[in-house]
Amino acid sequence: MPTPYGSRGGMAFSADELRVLRRALAIALQPAPLQHEDVQDCLRLAESVDEAVREAGRLRAFLLADLARYREALPGSLSGYLELLRDALAAGYDPGADDLAALRALRRNPAAAELLARCQGLAERSVRARLARVVQATAPAADRAPRARLLALPGGRAAADEPKPTPPAPAERPVPKPSEVFPPRRRPVPPPPPEERAAG
Repeated sequence: MPTPYGSRGGMAFSADELRVLRRALAIALQPAPLQHEDVQDCLRLAESVDEAVREAGRLRAFLLADLARYREALPGSLSGYLELLRDALAAGYDPGADDLAALRALRRNPAAAELLARCQGLAERSVRARLARVVQATAPAADRAPRARLLALPGGRAAADEPKPTPPAPAERPVPKPSEVFPPRRRPVPPPPPEERAAG
C-alpha cells in the first residue's frame, strides 16, 4: 500500500505498485483492451492510494493537534513548537492568529522572530486570497469575465474614430414674468346692501 512520505504530501510506492501504475499510465496513453487481472490491479492500487490520502490527512490532523499542545505550553516548549510550526508550514499550513500572537510574544528569540516574519507574510497572502475569492464569488456574472471591445462590428473602433455630431443646444425658454408665475388675486365682491336684498 502507498504510504505518506514526509510532511509535504509526498507518497511512497512499492516496486509492484509502481509497475501497476506504469501499466495503467501506458494504457491511458494508448488505449487497449484490459485483461481482468490488470483491471483488478488498477482497482487495488486506486483503493490503496485513497487509503494513503486518508492516512496523510490523519497525519496532518495529528501534527496540527501536536502544534496546538506545544503552543499552549509556551514558553517552555519553544524549540519543539518552532520545529513543529516549520513542519506544518512546509506541509501547507496557514498560520492562524494564535500562532502569530505566540510568535510576537517570543520575538526576542532570533528563530522565533524569523518565523514570525515568514508567518506574517503567509497570513497576509492567505487573507488576500480569501478576500479575492469572496469578491469573485459576490461579483455579478457580467463582471467576472473580462470585457472585450467589439472592434469589427459597427460601433467599434471605426465608429469611435468618427467625430460625433454635437447635439443641438436646447431652446432657451424666456424667463417668466412675476405676474405669470403669481397671477393677481381677485378682489372679493362686497355683499349687496340690505335694501337691495330686501327688494330682491
